Amino acid sequence: MEIKKFVFNPFQENTYLVINQSKECLIIDPGCLDQNEKEELANYITENGLTLKRVINTHLHLDHAFGCNFIAQKFGVQTEASKLDEPLLERIRDYATAFGLLPNAVESARLGGHLKGGDVVTLGELSFDVLENPGHSMGGLLFYEKKEGVVFVGDSIFKGSIGRTDLPGGDYHQLIDCLRKNLFSLPKETILYPGHGPSTTVDWERCHNPYLE
Repeated sequence: MEIKKFVFNPFQENTYLVINQSKECLIIDPGCLDQNEKEELANYITENGLTLKRVINTHLHLDHAFGCNFIAQKFGVQTEASKLDEPLLERIRDYATAFGLLPNAVESARLGGHLKGGDVVTLGELSFDVLENPGHSMGGLLFYEKKEGVVFVGDSIFKGSIGRTDLPGGDYHQLIDCLRKNLFSLPKETILYPGHGPSTTVDWERCHNPYLE
């Protein structure tokens, strides 16, 4: 498995491209906003001879969903995410205005499917278990690839910190409980790929994250 990280939009969001042995790929959290960012992501896929199979979102806050419509139009692959977060996508232009962005620069999109805990997202030989992890948003999800020892955690947790819980649908105690349940049951060397900032590990967070002590 190859993981390519792009850092997009004013929120410095991590968009991940996961590539398997057959040069098939999936996108996790397409946050590309301006034309240059959209072209960077699309060109990487086409110039490397990759075939885009899936687009999945850990959650649908605007900085993680700016590129959903572009990817659907460019590659014919719609985003899949939790049904509980779907209203965030439907109102993405309203939220863009609230954050001081020009709403006309943000394209609304529709989900192509719903994901929930217990689902498995496959990409050839790769299998991602879908874990429900609300608290940062109502429909927060984690994507865990056991054989590779990696989990994509969105904004639920960052290195030494956690995602904010003061946005609509956020719940601090729910987030902490879900993180402990979902992450502390994984092998300590499991790598966490967050929606912002550097990667970390389960063991590092267990030992150093003040919110999870």
